[in-house]
Amino acid sequence: MRAAEKMGEGERFQLGTVGALGLSVVSSVSIVICNKALISTLGFTFATTLTSWHLLVTFCSLHVALWMKLFEHKPFDARAVMGFGILNGISIGLLNLSLGFNSVGFYQMTKLAIIPCTVLLETLFFRKRFSKSIQGSLTVLLMGVGIATVTDLQLNALGSVLSLLAVITTCIAQIMTNTIQKRFKVSSTQLLYQSSPYQAMTLVITGPFLDWLLTDQNVFAFKYTPQVLVFIILSCLISVSVNFSTFLVIGKTSPVTYQVLGHLKTCLVLAFGYVLLHDPFSWRNILGILIAVIGMVLYSYFCIHENQQKTTEASTQSSQAGESESDPLLAVENGAASVTDGIVSKAPAWSSNKDLHA
Repeated sequence: MRAAEKMGEGERFQLGTVGALGLSVVSSVSIVICNKALISTLGFTFATTLTSWHLLVTFCSLHVALWMKLFEHKPFDARAVMGFGILNGISIGLLNLSLGFNSVGFYQMTKLAIIPCTVLLETLFFRKRFSKSIQGSLTVLLMGVGIATVTDLQLNALGSVLSLLAVITTCIAQIMTNTIQKRFKVSSTQLLYQSSPYQAMTLVITGPFLDWLLTDQNVFAFKYTPQVLVFIILSCLISVSVNFSTFLVIGKTSPVTYQVLGHLKTCLVLAFGYVLLHDPFSWRNILGILIAVIGMVLYSYFCIHENQQKTTEASTQSSQAGESESDPLLAVENGAASVTDGIVSKAPAWSSNKDLHA
């Protein structure tokens, strides 16, 4: 009976994870298309300020959802929320600066560096282990995305420093997203609701200055036509889904899986631009996307396979424990060991390996 209940919970978890991944892909690709029209066609190039508006709309939407009792507000460590929100805002600003002060090719290398950096940090500080199969599939994925997206690598001192800071802050922020949800037992919605005001305020304060630094234009002096306003509103509405799905995916899987998903979205955007918008495309792009897709398929396969192995081992251990409990003599003889094993095996919630649930 317990095994059947666990199977049902596992199936619901996998369905929820697939739904979160699908929502993230659809919403992210949609907002890229919308923002491309806003920036390239309508000339609204103030990316950081636009992101701050995204977060403000997200917070307002979640506040309405809370008023409608669609989720429960669960306050926890205020300092952790504030630090997390500010760090997230800083990482977004640094990524935009990295794009502004580097070539597109070097910026793509910066994004590729996030996965190995995340793996390194989780291995060093959280003692998380990645099998050779997972590492190999991630290598194939990164090779494919690199072939498809990296063109020129023009280095400069300031751009390199900004890229390094962007990678570090992004990795830490995404690891914290997973860690906070597990440690304080809050949902992605609850965490996003409490942290989005700090993220928004960080970008509202720094956004206009960063945009002026990158574009040499004043966001407040821009001519806001009705068409521009429509696309800004549309972008903000889609961003609610993007922000929510980001927290949902990292909470249900891991920061590494979220980065893998991000590269899938990059490949989809490239393919969409070629098919519908007739963007320039080469055989190198096609080859890179195919290799990246192979890497993603391998990563998903190995994650599911290792997850099934862990589930089988856990079921075996639980059944053995049940048999021990049914024998009074055996239970008395092994009582001390059982208590010790229970203490040792109970790992902190924040250090559990959820990467295999992808």
